[in-house]
Amino acid sequence: MTATSFDWMEHYPAAVTVCDTQGTIVAMNRQAIEAYDRYGGRRLIGTSLFACHPEPANAVIRAQLEQQRVNSYFVVKAGVRKLVHQAPWYHQGQFAGLVETVTVLPETIATKTRS
Repeated sequence: MTATSFDWMEHYPAAVTVCDTQGTIVAMNRQAIEAYDRYGGRRLIGTSLFACHPEPANAVIRAQLEQQRVNSYFVVKAGVRKLVHQAPWYHQGQFAGLVETVTVLPETIATKTRS
């Protein structure tokens, strides 16, 4: 496998969604497409994140895009805990948008404190 043929995102064991600086979805991996199937799945690529979220979430997205900042939180739905991590991504040193990963967490998870 060469660096140019390595498609980490497609096979990453979490849902990965990428948007540009305007909030337009530009990429989704297999898990994200499956997770958002009831909302359109692959057809969401090319649409706006702002059409997919209520206003309180849109305010957070706008702030992230303006300030190039990270947003992370846990969500529990139907007894399944997930970590949602949204962070800026850059192309050739320029802010290019946001990447969201949604990872299912195990029932118990260790916390390690290091000095």
